[in-house]
Amino acid sequence: MSTAFLPELPGLMVEEQVRAALLEDLGRAGDITSNATIGPDKQATAQMNSREAGVIAGLPLAAAAFRLTNPEMRFEALAVDGARVEPGTMIARIFGPARGLLSAERVALNYLMHLSGIATHTARFADAIAHTKAKVTCTRKTIPGLRAVEKYAVRCGGGSSHRYGLDDAILIKDNHIAVAGGIAEALKAAKAFAGHLVGIEIEVDTLEQFAQVLAEGADVCLLDNMAPDMLREAVAMNTSRGAGRITLEASGNVNLDTIKAIAESGVDYISTSKITMAAPTLDIGLDMAIV
Repeated sequence: MSTAFLPELPGLMVEEQVRAALLEDLGRAGDITSNATIGPDKQATAQMNSREAGVIAGLPLAAAAFRLTNPEMRFEALAVDGARVEPGTMIARIFGPARGLLSAERVALNYLMHLSGIATHTARFADAIAHTKAKVTCTRKTIPGLRAVEKYAVRCGGGSSHRYGLDDAILIKDNHIAVAGGIAEALKAAKAFAGHLVGIEIEVDTLEQFAQVLAEGADVCLLDNMAPDMLREAVAMNTSRGAGRITLEASGNVNLDTIKAIAESGVDYISTSKITMAAPTLDIGLDMAIV
């Protein structure tokens, strides 16, 4: 039985991401409100609490926001990324200089609420198809600059990550096919170009096109905007290939109302931008007290 390890963000990636966000917020003169109203020796404690049910993601970024603002800050995580929490759950405690705590608060909460929202929304999709073999996966539709952490949040919510950029897999879409001169031409060119570790996926929207892909061969076929009945036909066509079957990914018109029927067609993956682009934030509060 295989082990599904929890995702982990490299520390260097976290620090670079959070440092940029803090510099954006601190601007040219730092936190002038806190500096004007709070004495430099004031110490404070704070609690982060989830105000609604959800899945947590982004704790390493929240911790880095406080640490980078003031190294004297202590961040104690009381939950882990990927954990499901109920309303009122305390997920972290922070201790340290009050000025630093106030200066880092918004950046820490922005990351935590946004990424937990993505993880929570992803979990809704993953739960809806848990009775099937299909796995929900995100796309390249992410906020610029946040792709790595948004895809991390998807994994925290039980989803899968599609390619990270244009450089880690070949995905031949309809416009590539049109310019290349057809499906066979595009696949032949891609195979001649790709190294042995680079996967090749191609998008089709008809069963006739899918038949061409089966004849030519590819690693993955993206079945775009196909109704469940047509998806079942594609799965049957693919199954007839036996051990040489192509991995099938369904996409288009995927939402919480449609994903169950799509998954029950027998496809392997279901890709949707909804889990990153349409995820509401998870409501997380921070309450402070002076020590």
